[in-house]
Amino acid sequence: MRAEVSLAPLPGEAAQQYASVRDLTETLASPLSAEDQTIQSMPDVSPTKWHRAHTTWFFETFVLLPHDPSYSAFHPQYEYLFNSYYETVGPRHPRTQRGLLSRPTVSDVGQYRRHVDAAMQAFIEGGLDDDVASLIELGLHHEQQHQELLLMDIKHVLSVNPLQPAYRDDIAIVAPQPNVAPRWIEHDGGLIDIGHRGDGFAFDNESPRHTVYLDPFALADRPVTCGDWLEFIADDGYARADLWLSEGWATVQNEAWDAPAYWHRDGDGDGDSWRVFTLAGPKDVDPSEPVCHISYFEADAYARWRGARLPTEAEWEAVAGAQAPDGHFLDLAALHPRAASAGNLFGDVWQWTSSAYLPYPGFVPEAGAVGEYNGKFMVNQHVLRGGCCATPPGHTRATYRNFFPAAARWPFTGARLARGTA
Repeated sequence: MRAEVSLAPLPGEAAQQYASVRDLTETLASPLSAEDQTIQSMPDVSPTKWHRAHTTWFFETFVLLPHDPSYSAFHPQYEYLFNSYYETVGPRHPRTQRGLLSRPTVSDVGQYRRHVDAAMQAFIEGGLDDDVASLIELGLHHEQQHQELLLMDIKHVLSVNPLQPAYRDDIAIVAPQPNVAPRWIEHDGGLIDIGHRGDGFAFDNESPRHTVYLDPFALADRPVTCGDWLEFIADDGYARADLWLSEGWATVQNEAWDAPAYWHRDGDGDGDSWRVFTLAGPKDVDPSEPVCHISYFEADAYARWRGARLPTEAEWEAVAGAQAPDGHFLDLAALHPRAASAGNLFGDVWQWTSSAYLPYPGFVPEAGAVGEYNGKFMVNQHVLRGGCCATPPGHTRATYRNFFPAAARWPFTGARLARGTA
């Protein structure tokens, strides 16, 4: 049951596209109680009801209030409560305190969504100019990002509950499979162009398209698997300072990491089997699945242990650009990585690259508040590519640049190895 929403150019079937994306957010929230939707389990996690309200705030703030004279704001203080980081819009409720808000209630947020949706449908049906159509398209892709965030955030919320509850009880848990050795996809290197070509939607950080030089290299034909990671653990990978970047080693020590996030031993001894918490609840670690919820530090240490390295984002795009962005994306029946498939660079887990998240040559942020969307985060983060099992199908592409701090583990993050061939 793939939750696919293909975003065609606006304003063609804009009302239907708008409704499809907005409905999927509500579908993702529907298994959760009001109590589930209000919890903030750590500063990086946002409550489900906040995601639902913030994505609504985006359309109210950037489309309806500036462009529809007939529209009246739903609540005068929602602009403050549900602004995320847009300094030019005004002050906002602190991110770390989102979980302290029992009001507005989950029901209030539902009314807010219905109020804005009704106004948006009427506004869209009245006709759109190109600038407003582009804003709506950006808002829909923004909401798709929050659909992924909603799932990874609620996974963390549920994981800290001693009951280890499932997000949904009807998600299939596949029996563990054997691990399959990787092969290598070779690339001749040379001068290549990366970045968005300008056809169809893209975020501003994907441009401008530009030329880079690559030495000959090879990418593994599958991501690093849980079976691979079990070997790393067995060889004391988390206890060997020589494998780790200095900041990574300090983080391992401070956080007492000995396995990926959500992994735990099924028992008390070192010889006991590993279990992993999933959106379907706990299950045995499957050696064939891509390893998930690892930090950049862990991915880098593992690559060094294997005698390999992480690819640059240009290397990743040089290979992925020849493929259709097909893979295991958001599937309501299986919200977890599947057994690694050979040759496909998309889906299952976001793949850390060795590239710092920096602007491309000639990058200029968009004017106004939407210019704060990506550009101001271009420091102290690393680029990830490929999408994951919580990314809505049709949302990602070969040029898509995701980014997180090096210590982040709650996203659906994994790794793929690279090596030189010269």
